[in-house]
Amino acid sequence: MNLRKIYYSLPASLRFTVRRLVYLPQDIWSGMNKKNDLVPPKGLIFTGAGDFISIGNKLVNSLKVHCQLQPEHAVLDIGCGIGRVAIPLTEYLNENGSYDGFDVIDTGINWCKKRVTPRFPNFNFLYIPLKNDLYRETGNDAADFVFPYEDNSFDCIVLTSVFTHMLPEEVENYLGEIHRVLKKGGKCFVTFFILNKHSKAFISTNENFNFPYHKGHYSLMDEKVKGANVAFEEDYLIELFSQKKLNVKNKLYGFWANRKKENCEDFQDVIILEK
Repeated sequence: MNLRKIYYSLPASLRFTVRRLVYLPQDIWSGMNKKNDLVPPKGLIFTGAGDFISIGNKLVNSLKVHCQLQPEHAVLDIGCGIGRVAIPLTEYLNENGSYDGFDVIDTGINWCKKRVTPRFPNFNFLYIPLKNDLYRETGNDAADFVFPYEDNSFDCIVLTSVFTHMLPEEVENYLGEIHRVLKKGGKCFVTFFILNKHSKAFISTNENFNFPYHKGHYSLMDEKVKGANVAFEEDYLIELFSQKKLNVKNKLYGFWANRKKENCEDFQDVIILEK
């Protein structure tokens, strides 16, 4: 059994405890020598591996390039985690811009409310207790969730590694809500694991990263933890975007499926949508 399988076998609440314990010695040392109080302890970061600041800066640069993000824009960060996108945006958005983020994990939201909002009052964070078997064992159904924002509120919406942990009914609802709160001409930066001819050829020979449980237009990495990692058929996604009246402006395939890293925007596949 590989480490990923062992991690998924733990109860959702225990997964966070294990991460805190693993990184505790490093976090104690870093806390004694910390120079930037807008960098969270590694034990609290639940948004993937890699350098927190470097990845955040790269994502913001991607928003500037692919979504034409401007300093005065209103940004919505869905699944904002513990501020990986928010923190670099504090150095880019001006007083006329704004940032709103929400997440299903209260740890990240509480940290951001304490460290970010007092210094940047145009940055707001909300805890939304939605059920997801990777992160939470209880909560409301994401398939019925109505975003707590007005129609036509945002110039740019970003979701990184959110739909990779959600099932079709949830994704369909979120895309409808994204269309509702996005301004006309606004852009959405969203990542997926996309199943097409290339990626299917890769996962058919890869034992460490594949999606063996086929459910029609989507496939699961782990059948017991459905939200662990979810991959979607490309044709299904294209049809879904059309149904939700979101235009595909660009497709940037990721290096997760054995593409050359230097030719890819991100590990996951990136779709740029426009209202």
